[in-house]
Amino acid sequence: MTRYQQLADILSQRIKEGLYVAGERLPSVRLLSDEHGVSISTVQQAYRQLEERLLIEARAKSGYFVRCSSNLPSLPATCTHAQRPVEISQWENTLAFLQRGKQENIMHLGVGSPDISGPGLKILSRLLSRVSLHQSEEVLDYDNIYGTPVLREQIARLMLDSGNHQSAENIIITSGCHGALAIALGAVCQSGDIVAVDSPSFHGAMQTLKGMGMKVIEIPTDPVVGISLEALEMALDQWPIKAIQLTPTCNNPLGYNMPDERKKALLTLAQRYDVAIIEDDVYGALAYQYPRPPTIASFDDDGRVLLCSSFSKTVAPGLRIGWIAPGRYLDKALHMKYISAGRVATLPQLAMAEFIKQGHYMQHLRRMRRQYQRNRDIMTSWVMKYFPPNTCLSRPQGSFMLWVELPYWFDSLRLNRCLLPQGVQIAVGFISSASGKYRNCLRLSYSKPMTVEIERAVQKVGTAIYELLAEDEPKVAEKQNQP
Repeated sequence: MTRYQQLADILSQRIKEGLYVAGERLPSVRLLSDEHGVSISTVQQAYRQLEERLLIEARAKSGYFVRCSSNLPSLPATCTHAQRPVEISQWENTLAFLQRGKQENIMHLGVGSPDISGPGLKILSRLLSRVSLHQSEEVLDYDNIYGTPVLREQIARLMLDSGNHQSAENIIITSGCHGALAIALGAVCQSGDIVAVDSPSFHGAMQTLKGMGMKVIEIPTDPVVGISLEALEMALDQWPIKAIQLTPTCNNPLGYNMPDERKKALLTLAQRYDVAIIEDDVYGALAYQYPRPPTIASFDDDGRVLLCSSFSKTVAPGLRIGWIAPGRYLDKALHMKYISAGRVATLPQLAMAEFIKQGHYMQHLRRMRRQYQRNRDIMTSWVMKYFPPNTCLSRPQGSFMLWVELPYWFDSLRLNRCLLPQGVQIAVGFISSASGKYRNCLRLSYSKPMTVEIERAVQKVGTAIYELLAEDEPKVAEKQNQP
């Protein structure tokens, strides 16, 4: 990390702790230069970064001041759709999004992949080569059906960070978190069953449910505190729901962290109605706050929570290493793994175990959390700069996804069609719904280093939004004037 980034982080922390309050003038550039023993240009760069994070603002001939929170954009609305079981659609649109995800001539602003260019990944690559060379017979043989013991032991230690006291014997290695979710669903549900999900939701979970022949009830979800417990209770009262599937920490796509008391209340609801909870914690380790928030599973004392996670978002998706701690459903989960995915490749498991054991993983996490938090603030500032002023934005507390809400009549699929010839792709909002809601929303990713090229792509998105809104305004006005 550069000196100006270090200084920006120090000042950011002071603002968050209330040492500098909204509207207060910050120390002069020269004063900070003397205080921290850095050059004036370093202080100026630090202040510019804090401006990009929307924490401070420059006032002509007056200096820098802490920005008032009222200058931030409004939050997206909580959806109020009807609660009834629906069959899942959107596979064609999801497939089109995934297929374009690897096209080299397109700037992919919506793909949920982590930054894999950092120094930690170079160390992991060397470990992969070393393990392949020195443990060649082991990496070519069948893996233990549970997964390699050494990796499961390391994961059990990592889970202490989220308040989970699991033994390695209760952890099953899977093919990514997607594989863990499929195993969890198969362990507690059957084709035709109803599953309650947070909404908007992870499109991969939606399509897994579709592939397994299940129906979903989309539960309205607040962009700050998470799934509506009141709406969930009504759904549990009315329908024979078999499981609740959600991402309560560093949610995808809204980015919230569900408060601990609400996690406990949700668990109480699940106990009262005797349903399983499938908790997706794939982004939990990327929470900007540390210690990270606890999982729902950490409060579970009767084994009804199936906790799923992976290294796909924290390290690299190509590893294809996930895991599930299935609680009371261990035997069923193991059987589901055996009949669906079978074994997981041994080489990446052994290399990842060494990566954790040698301390590289936690160091990598610290670096990525800082980077993603900075990137969030930069991406937010670009959206505020280039998008219409009535745009609503989520305020992610972790991970690298930003949820954008435009006027209710806006069509994000039409926007994407306009952008593709310009070499830009977004994630359209309605793939995050079972039935195509959130057509006026889109998801942006900010995992990669925030380059000039990415800023230009965001500007193209904003320009296209303005043009489409201008085209739509006469039609919308005509509809509103109709009796």
